[in-house]
Amino acid sequence: MLNVDLHTHSDCSDGDLSPESLVLDAARAGVECLALTDHDTVAGLARARKAAQAHGIDFINGIELSVSWRGRTLHIVGLAINPDTPALSTLIDELQKARDERATRLAGKLEKLGVADCLARARALSAPAPPGRPHFARLLAEDGLCSSLSDAFKRHLRPGRAAHVKAQWAELQQTIEAIAAAQGVAVLAHPLSYGMTAAWQDRMLTAFKAAGGQAMEVVCGAYNPQQIRRCAELATRYRLMGSVGSDFHSPAQRWLRLGRPLRLPPQLSPVWQRLHGGPPAGLEGVA
Repeated sequence: MLNVDLHTHSDCSDGDLSPESLVLDAARAGVECLALTDHDTVAGLARARKAAQAHGIDFINGIELSVSWRGRTLHIVGLAINPDTPALSTLIDELQKARDERATRLAGKLEKLGVADCLARARALSAPAPPGRPHFARLLAEDGLCSSLSDAFKRHLRPGRAAHVKAQWAELQQTIEAIAAAQGVAVLAHPLSYGMTAAWQDRMLTAFKAAGGQAMEVVCGAYNPQQIRRCAELATRYRLMGSVGSDFHSPAQRWLRLGRPLRLPPQLSPVWQRLHGGPPAGLEGVA
């Protein structure tokens, strides 16, 4: 069975590895089909594609776009995109501006907690992209205010904590239309990671499908068998193709490592078949 990973991050957004190092580690781990899906940027795609060619990996252009929906933040992965499409480029510019504004506000809150020269240091970690929450988490750990990155999120950065900053991202319809204009496939990322009840999950998937969404991640990150079964049920109900991805950010996060077998339940249509020009698995594999 093909070893596929369609959700990874490099240091062009909030990952630790360069695009080249990410691809090298993926090749060593046995990944055969890889997508780079950095947050709100396509800056690493050309470098990752060149490295993938050198290592014999089938590479897919990707991006993970931030969306505001009913007061919540969702993430939509775009796969097999043309990164030079004007509609997508315009959306990326808007999101990068929103990220920069959020970083400025977040830095102000963290300086009150004792992180000195916060914004400049975070920008140095993230350059050339605006800093994200993992960069600020690293500063909290470096300054001894938290014991680890996860501790920084738990105590200060997650929703409801003192340093959390809510950003206004793109709308769901606008995002999926931009992915479609870029000839890509819109995939709902980590659908069980938004803290929603079953009723809200249904509302989210109804809106996603109505806006033109075509697939959802069924196996993502460290989802357990019960979570995978739940995602498979949702994908089947809403007639969505299935996707798989580690959500890799760093070798230190061993529970999100590259190369783990990410097995899509057999009743679902794999999105990567669609990406390779196969039948729009639309869904003859869905009961």
